[in-house]
Amino acid sequence: MPINRFPIQLRFGDEDSNGHVNNVRFVQFLEEARVRLGLMPLGESLCPEDPEMNFRSLTAQSGIALVARQEIEYRSPLVYRQTPVWIEIWVTGVGSSSLTYGFRIADDDGGRVYAYAQATVVMTDAQSGGPRALSEMEVRILESWRGDPVPFRSSSAGQDPLAVAAAPSGARR
Repeated sequence: MPINRFPIQLRFGDEDSNGHVNNVRFVQFLEEARVRLGLMPLGESLCPEDPEMNFRSLTAQSGIALVARQEIEYRSPLVYRQTPVWIEIWVTGVGSSSLTYGFRIADDDGGRVYAYAQATVVMTDAQSGGPRALSEMEVRILESWRGDPVPFRSSSAGQDPLAVAAAPSGARR
């Protein structure tokens, strides 16, 4: 599975009054991973005409990427320490104008997982602000980053909570 990994250096101020890294910081970790992945050079195989091109500069030419939805499942408390935690990011879905990233925040060896997450991003048109179709090249890049679904514990994770709640009781899994 094509996973990109980035170290996240914790700061003492990341901890809250409960003595663990605050949940708001986890959302910032997801943002950091999306930005880092978007700034990685695409390389010769994906962009032979300009191997230094990155996904962020490609998408910025025609619009803005907006986060439409995020979900985080916390698995273990994370406390301040000097060694970084690692965030892994991959693509779990590609739509006509959107994509979904999967994330895992864990120790370097993967022995302890602190959280799993996913974020859906919608590509919007710079002029209208409405959704815009992903280009053929954008889809090719995203597909090269595609991996497995996020292994959330709950079978309803990743689904619309209102749709799950409204389903007849026998229809839930």
